[in-house]
Amino acid sequence: MMENLLKHEKSPYLKQHKDNPVNWLSWTKETLEKAKIEKKPIFLSIGYASCHWCHVMAHESFENEETAKIMNKKFINIKVDREERPDLDFIFQKSLAILTGAQGGWPLSMFLDENAVPFTGGTYFPPHELQGRPSFNNVLENVSKVYQENREKILNQANQMKEVFRNLNQKNAVLKQDLQPYIEKIINYIDNENGGFKGAPKFPQFYIFDTILHFYQKSKNKKYFEVVEKLLLSISSKGIYDHLEGGIARYTVDEKWIVPHFEKMLYDNIQYVNLLSLYLNDTTSNYLKEKLLQTIIFINSEFKSENNFLGSALDADSEGVEGKYYVWEYNELKNLLKDKFDIIEKNYDISVDGNFNGLNILTERKNIKLNNEEIQKLAIAKKILKDARNLRVKPFFDNKVQTDLNCYWLYATLNASLVLKDDNLYKSSLRSMKELKDKFRNGIYHCYKKNNIDVDVFLDDYSYFSLILITMYELEGDKESLELCQKIMIEAWELFFNNEYKLLQKNVVKYNDLFVNPIDISDNNLPNGNSIYLKICNKLKNITNQNEWQKKIDFLSKTFHSYINYNYSQMFSFIKILDICEKNVTITLSGEYEKYKVILKEININNINDATIIHKNNQDEFFAIICRNQTCSKKLQNIKDIKNYLENLYNV
Repeated sequence: MMENLLKHEKSPYLKQHKDNPVNWLSWTKETLEKAKIEKKPIFLSIGYASCHWCHVMAHESFENEETAKIMNKKFINIKVDREERPDLDFIFQKSLAILTGAQGGWPLSMFLDENAVPFTGGTYFPPHELQGRPSFNNVLENVSKVYQENREKILNQANQMKEVFRNLNQKNAVLKQDLQPYIEKIINYIDNENGGFKGAPKFPQFYIFDTILHFYQKSKNKKYFEVVEKLLLSISSKGIYDHLEGGIARYTVDEKWIVPHFEKMLYDNIQYVNLLSLYLNDTTSNYLKEKLLQTIIFINSEFKSENNFLGSALDADSEGVEGKYYVWEYNELKNLLKDKFDIIEKNYDISVDGNFNGLNILTERKNIKLNNEEIQKLAIAKKILKDARNLRVKPFFDNKVQTDLNCYWLYATLNASLVLKDDNLYKSSLRSMKELKDKFRNGIYHCYKKNNIDVDVFLDDYSYFSLILITMYELEGDKESLELCQKIMIEAWELFFNNEYKLLQKNVVKYNDLFVNPIDISDNNLPNGNSIYLKICNKLKNITNQNEWQKKIDFLSKTFHSYINYNYSQMFSFIKILDICEKNVTITLSGEYEKYKVILKEININNINDATIIHKNNQDEFFAIICRNQTCSKKLQNIKDIKNYLENLYNV
């Protein structure tokens, strides 16, 4: 007797579906074998806990008894949390594009043959025909009919699908090419009025602007700086930003950053914090500094999961309504604020008609100047609204702890602490880094609510963990972290390196349970794990002088160069890190650590991130030597000389 087995899962998203009448199974060897034995197609549904349209389809279809009967009779039904299995999500999103030409997204609804090879699919299907979209029940009936009538033909098409993927991953390398033209190319798509890229829906795509800022550091081209500035000012002032608590939503449905898709993802906020920090190195903005601090406090508080680590996301919905927690009726604001209403109306673009279905999303008005008295009054008014909002039903919190996200968050907050000159934040970030290091001594997992070693570890987990280890060495002279970093990086190569494609694949090679290898070279939620791995290889080569790291750099650099011309818009982290590797700047610090730790906190973090810090603490005399490739400075013995040399490094 079949039943819904999601009640046994630990993923918050999967548990949301444990009471569905659908006989959901998880992605396991046993489930895949069941499809083969029963000669049934697989319906694969991929989503995540804070996804609005995932909830909609679940309510309309997966909770419907009639729909469930069709699914249970004619399909093996598998539910997947994309954050638990990013490799599955990556492959099947790409499969949808290949099979249908359609843009992917969530919920992802794929139909696989009994060998788990996809043959058709889509995203959201409504319960009734809507705007050209067929009803889900009709889709199920038609797919089942086609499969039964053409089963052998569909099964025989599997090799064709595999060949398509293989061809996607075969490119010719153009080595040592000038990378800056890619920056010029992408800037053609900038929305000069609103910031970010043209069109809607509108995603921040911070990893691209991170790379643009990197090339500003080199070229001092003001155009590069201005597009980063415009993005940050627009996002921080509009509805995508939460003006009461801090943090940003996933994206906006409009081109002006006003109406968000309200879910808050940890990975978006990490990149927002990191880009703000990098930007604030080169300018003074009390306004953006305030947004940075507010967001750090918000994430550390509201995303806290178990053992001081952070969960993954806050839902877009509350009480079954999108954005209900965040929006305001005009009269509600007047009644709550009374004599403070005027300052809210002055500072935020609110009205009787609202800007979201008759309701108001707080969005700052342009060019508003407040005096000190008004600033204080505004703070009181925002506190009143925040307290009132806290009485509402809060959105669902996905408390799943992901290794890669937690590592990158600590890296971002450490950068922020250096920019803000916040010693408490620095010490707190460092303390959490050490806790993570202790946690991973017995093995690295992707999600610590699952601990399934067969699948639950990915390249990004190893890369981002290595990133915080090498950072602990560079900023603290921690040799134990350096040794562990080398061990983890060697282990990652053994686990993930795909010799056919000369690239690290997304999941563990020997545990791959997909019809193709997930060879991922795109930046998506985070800078790609391959690019981070390359960055650390370059640092380890400089620190240890071991040739094995140079060999890995040569392997990966050649592969990355081969993809850029075909996929440059999704490879900006690679563009940045390839440039870092090819310029190869090192800062060697000699003398006791205590003598130069102050200097480390004074150096521009953009310089620290782009260079490799090498500790030579067996010398009595303190000095720094800065090298770019094989050309080195004289001994530099004070912070002014060091900063000046770094500032002028790319101008020689």
